[in-house]
Amino acid sequence: MLFKRPSDDILYEALVARDAAYEGFAWAAVKTTGIFCRLTCPARKPKRGNTTFYGTIAECLEAGFRPCSRCRPMLKLGETDPMVTRLLNALDADPHRRWSEDDVVSLGVDPSTARRAFKRQFGMSFLEIARLRRMGKAAEILTSGASVIDAQLDAGYESGSGFRSAMTKLFGAAPANLRDKTLLRADWIETPIGPMMAIADQHALHLLEFAERKALPAEIRKLQKFTGSGIIMGRHPPIDEIEEELKAYFAGEDRGFRTRLAGHGSPFQRQVWEALRAIPVGVSRTYGSIAAELGLPSSTRAVAGANGANQIAIVIPCHRVLGADGSLTGYGGGLWRKRWLIEHERRMAMRPVSHSTAAAVS
Repeated sequence: MLFKRPSDDILYEALVARDAAYEGFAWAAVKTTGIFCRLTCPARKPKRGNTTFYGTIAECLEAGFRPCSRCRPMLKLGETDPMVTRLLNALDADPHRRWSEDDVVSLGVDPSTARRAFKRQFGMSFLEIARLRRMGKAAEILTSGASVIDAQLDAGYESGSGFRSAMTKLFGAAPANLRDKTLLRADWIETPIGPMMAIADQHALHLLEFAERKALPAEIRKLQKFTGSGIIMGRHPPIDEIEEELKAYFAGEDRGFRTRLAGHGSPFQRQVWEALRAIPVGVSRTYGSIAAELGLPSSTRAVAGANGANQIAIVIPCHRVLGADGSLTGYGGGLWRKRWLIEHERRMAMRPVSHSTAAAVS
């Protein structure tokens, strides 16, 4: 098995660091409080001697521990805080508003509580998210020219985390340059192993990548050049569709992915991507075996190149491809995510299948 449970000492280090690499595969139980938590729980960390680790929630319950009220380990992975949902719905209803803490209070929400919840789940506050949305709307209607970029810089996003850095790259062009262009919309989707950036038009998904991927800014620029389109913050229907499908996937439901994909890539790359999508959940392939299946046994390196050029993570499952010796090979989202996804799908494959119908790359 590719994922072997590490020692309790390593798990304790992950608990202290809130490392998502083992999220969902181990739980921390605290003897002094009688509660058990996710490894990413934001609560104050217990002493090593007071901490025990279990492989399943059932084991925690059987040992007499109750679920933590902060990280709520009994909820499905990625399930959203109702307060967070309420604020995001309010933002969707009025994205042009210059949201303030007073507005948050008027909704019956404590600003400090909201700030902690959003920082914990998304890595940025509600007001920061609202500012991004407002900038996107300004770019869309093109009424303030380069001042949208000025607003972005004033917000300080150029020095934020990798995710916010990717956002800055996304808005790197002056809004005036977006005039008369088709506009793609970009938004992010929260998952148990980190936020993902999704970009789509009205009809198809163009990009789905982990937000902290170092190559993401370059991939966005490549997409802009290839399509001749501008990119603004917001959502088109395919983003909502893929978010729902990802939610089911991370919940362990093998439904497949039906969201329509934009037809990027060369004919050969598209052929490889179709072969990747044909790999069943819980199964892995090598670059050589894929080349052989395509009738091109001498094209192993070309297959590897097409695999690396994939910009639709998880849906086009390049994580299911291993080295010739069965070892994990490079993965843009990080090897720990590749290991996580393979183990998640191994468990998924052991469950009864509801249905699995994958959409073809259009």
